[in-house]
Amino acid sequence: MIAPKIIGAGVVGLAMWLGYQTYSDRSSQSATDTRLAAIESQLQGMRENDAAKIAEISTLLDAVQNRVGVTATDLSNAQKAAAAARKEQARSETALRQALDEQAKHVNTIREQSDAQFQAVRQETSTQLGEVNGQVSGVKSDLETTKNDLAANRREVGDMRDSLGRQIARNADELAALKRRGERDYFEFDIRKEKDMQRVAGIRLQLNKADVKAKKYDITLQVDDAKLQKKGQLLNEPIQINVGKERVRYELIVNSIDKDRIRGYISTPKDSAGTSNSAALQD
Repeated sequence: MIAPKIIGAGVVGLAMWLGYQTYSDRSSQSATDTRLAAIESQLQGMRENDAAKIAEISTLLDAVQNRVGVTATDLSNAQKAAAAARKEQARSETALRQALDEQAKHVNTIREQSDAQFQAVRQETSTQLGEVNGQVSGVKSDLETTKNDLAANRREVGDMRDSLGRQIARNADELAALKRRGERDYFEFDIRKEKDMQRVAGIRLQLNKADVKAKKYDITLQVDDAKLQKKGQLLNEPIQINVGKERVRYELIVNSIDKDRIRGYISTPKDSAGTSNSAALQD
């Protein structure tokens, strides 16, 4: 009889233990599920966060790769350009060096030619200077001779002027004295300012102007076939005239000047005026 009670009680205890155990297991499972859910949620968040970071890192990596690619291309192009520039510079330096060498050779050639030409010019100049010095010496000698001749001519002209001064008559009395000496022939004239020319001693005269105050006159002379004009001629100043083929020397002197009128004489060598008069009449 006891056994059934004990069995019943054990059954009841067992049932209670099983119930508790079952409740405990359920509670533990629920907590575990909750924790797993939380962990899963955490893992999901971490995965999403990591995915975002991975995406960002991928974008950055792509950008970096693009940049690195561009930089590498630019670097390659720059290296190529630098290499080409170095080659071109080397060619330019070579060409410049060759040009400088050629220029140096050309300059040396020109210098040698210039030196040779300078020596030739110097030699020629020395020769010419010697010739010029000889010519200058000759010219100096000629000048000295000319000076002596001029001095002699001046003395001769002075003597002639003195002689002519002694032979010029300034008035009627002096002219009469010259006529008495009989060394030359004298032909007096009294000419007024007129349109026609007047013939005296084989030549023709025409008064153009008479300045009483200044004692000057202008006159036209026709000698042979030529006309001569004398302007500003002074009182008692002789005018020498060469007449005929023999160039016979006549002298015209005016010793009186009035308004539109002059008076004086023409002096000729002995017996030469008649021949000149005859030639003038034939013209």
